[in-house]
Amino acid sequence: MVTIENLSFRYRKSKHAVIHDFSLFLEKGKVYGLLGKNGAGKSTLLYLMTGLLTPKSGRVLFHDTDVRRRLPVTLQDMFLIPEEFELPSVSLVSFIELNGPLYPHFSKEEMVKYLHYFEMDIDVNLGALSMGQKKKVFMSFALATNTSLLIMDEPTNGLDIPGKSQFRKFIASGMSDEKTIFISTHQVRDVDKVLDHVLIMDDSRVLLNASTSDICWNLLFQESDNNELTDRALFASPTVQGNSIILPNSNGEESEINLELLFNATLASTEAITQLFHNNK
Repeated sequence: MVTIENLSFRYRKSKHAVIHDFSLFLEKGKVYGLLGKNGAGKSTLLYLMTGLLTPKSGRVLFHDTDVRRRLPVTLQDMFLIPEEFELPSVSLVSFIELNGPLYPHFSKEEMVKYLHYFEMDIDVNLGALSMGQKKKVFMSFALATNTSLLIMDEPTNGLDIPGKSQFRKFIASGMSDEKTIFISTHQVRDVDKVLDHVLIMDDSRVLLNASTSDICWNLLFQESDNNELTDRALFASPTVQGNSIILPNSNGEESEINLELLFNATLASTEAITQLFHNNK
């Protein structure tokens, strides 16, 4: 669905490229999670993917069309929810009447359904909502457009604890085999249950590019106070109970993925983590 080829970008007043010779391929029907440190270029990559920024070199193809052409055929089939946004002080009904027709597959019925996931209804004025409520409304609208590509930058920022739980159900309910959702976030615990695929980037490189099933097939996530296990671990992080550890999953055991631990392990021990995937392939 999306092909990123040798992408490079530098902001005008910066001496260093935010993204350099970056390549990636996204398939349809998956929920991707993009993880990276502050300043790694995650948000910049999202704006390049949607044609809002012009790369110095390279290109982004969406359904084989360069996104920089900003053609209606691509614009009506992708939606970006930035981390920060403004909504007009109008009724939600008016907002839908004005913006819904821009997207051929928009469904008002689905919009109402998604709002209900967040315990909201359609009869609200956008100007009277809190930032968290606006985010719930905007995400509901975005998913109801039924674009084949939905990109979200820090979608759970500003949501309360119930809202974060509702977000996971909301994403699961809106997925289909023809849709791709691409989430960039630091709040890994908010999305770990909805991701099909994990991307970890640093310094314009993709350090890890693997499905959650492959990650759990290759890596074993455990909590342990056993020093012997900790010494054998690929990576360990202290906890109140002892240590959170990652081991090679040599016996095919089942474990629940710990994205925060995986992220820290991949940055600290990149070769040890990624080598397991290459060896097994």
